[in-house]
Amino acid sequence: MIDFLSNAYPWVKSLHVISVIAWMAGLFYLPRLFVYHAEKVGQEGETHELFSTMERRLFRAIMNPAMIAAWVFGLMLVFTPGVVDWSLIWPWAKAAAVLGMTWFHHWLGLRRKEFLAGRNERGGRTFRIMNEVPTLLLIVIVISVIVKF
Repeated sequence: MIDFLSNAYPWVKSLHVISVIAWMAGLFYLPRLFVYHAEKVGQEGETHELFSTMERRLFRAIMNPAMIAAWVFGLMLVFTPGVVDWSLIWPWAKAAAVLGMTWFHHWLGLRRKEFLAGRNERGGRTFRIMNEVPTLLLIVIVISVIVKF
C-alpha cells in the first residue's frame, strides 16, 4: 500500500486540490444563496422552491461529494511516507482548519434544512458574516501547507 501511495502521489495530490477547489466553491456560494433567500425570497412561494432546489443541488451534488473526496485524497496524502512531518506545527494547524471547514459545511447543511422547512430565523447579515469563515480557514490551510512552519 505504501508503494502505491508513493507512486500515486502526484495524482492523489492533484485530485485532492481539485476536490478542495470544488468544495470551497460551494462553501463560498451557498451562504450567498442564503443571504438572498433570507432577504429577498422569504420562506414560501415559487421563488422559495427555486432557491431550495438550487441550495439542495449545490449541497448534495457538489459540496458533499467534493468534501468526501477532499477528505479521502487528503488522508491518502497523510499516509504517504515523507509528506507530513507531525513534529512541525503546520499539519496540526491545517488539520484544525479542515475540521473547522467540515463543521462549517455541516452548519450550512442544517441551515439548508431550516430554509427547506420554512423555519429560517437568521437574517442576511448572519449569512454575510458566516460567509467569511471559509476564507479565514482557507488562509490558515494555504499558509500552513505552503510555508510549513
